[in-house]
Amino acid sequence: MAGDSPVTKEFSFTSSDLQAVIQSLPQEIRAAILASPGDFLHLIAGVLDEPGDYLILVDKRHSLPPDFVPGDLVSLKKFSLALYFGDVTVRRSIMPAILEMVHAAKNEGITLVFSSGYRSYDYQKYVYEREVKAYGQEMADRESARPGASQHQLGTAIDFGSITDDFAATRAGAWLAAHGWEYGFSLSYPRGQEAITGYRYESWHYRYVTKPGALLQRKYFGDIQQYMMEFFDAYRAVLEAKRTK
Repeated sequence: MAGDSPVTKEFSFTSSDLQAVIQSLPQEIRAAILASPGDFLHLIAGVLDEPGDYLILVDKRHSLPPDFVPGDLVSLKKFSLALYFGDVTVRRSIMPAILEMVHAAKNEGITLVFSSGYRSYDYQKYVYEREVKAYGQEMADRESARPGASQHQLGTAIDFGSITDDFAATRAGAWLAAHGWEYGFSLSYPRGQEAITGYRYESWHYRYVTKPGALLQRKYFGDIQQYMMEFFDAYRAVLEAKRTK
């Protein structure tokens, strides 16, 4: 990696270029990337091949507009999937991954139950205000997104099972924790990371980040979705410009 030569043929990044774009990441993540820069950038290329809107950063500081509605929403009832109650809608484009994951779980005797998917800005406003009324502002802000700041508005986030802490101890909860990433799904709010994600541990809340994205997150971002999302939000344009065609 010495000198000004690119570290891989897939990008024009030199060692110093790469260090510049990862400098804000935690030391252990930087070390993992610099130990295998070619593999890291190869996985980055795979993510860039996926639709960019799968990695939109949505959190307490980055919100969606009230009129943001995915154009390809579809009801899970049409696919005869197990629903906790009512109906659940998601983006049609992630259905192949969902169906593949459901089939894999079923082969192990596990039924994945879907509890929540897409939520409109107005519905999230209702959910957040209900949480504030029930638990107070401080607690609500730890476990419920304000309108516009919910990943659910993207149509690619899913809540499973009971939507309670008990879900982690269920067979479905354990299976998703072990295998969800293989189908492109990432736990958004892992245990012990509230200072980073802004929310307490939610064992039931997964977001589709694509298969290459989930693998990249697992190998190089400490398996913390927030770090990866912030990285792409800050450097996607640089990564695309540095990619060799």
